[in-house]
Amino acid sequence: MKTMKRITNITLVLCAMLISGTIFAQRGGQGGGQQGPPPVPSSKEIKAMVSDLAEEISLSEDQETEILALYTAHFKEVKKKTSSGRPDRDEMEALKNDFEDEVNALLTDEQQKLFKAYQKKNQKKGKR
Repeated sequence: MKTMKRITNITLVLCAMLISGTIFAQRGGQGGGQQGPPPVPSSKEIKAMVSDLAEEISLSEDQETEILALYTAHFKEVKKKTSSGRPDRDEMEALKNDFEDEVNALLTDEQQKLFKAYQKKNQKKGKR
């Protein structure tokens, strides 16, 4: 009887360790959440982003084509800078600001306001 109780206790401890190990692994470590920069979107994801933006702020076909080229070039540059490790925060911020300036240069005043609102909305979405 004593041996049976010991085996049951060992089994319970092993199950608890297995379950807690699985939960810990799913959380991505103690801090949970993502470490480092987000993954660079694929060309298919970039097209979907621009298509969504085009619908949201009423881009013309020409604007959509030009903005797709800007998004593609921007994320290609981001991928280049992040492929060799953690990039410099200031450099990445400057890259983002330059990109946004280039996009805004193609938009009307009204579209610029909508673009800013669109970015805020999507930034909140990404932080959940």
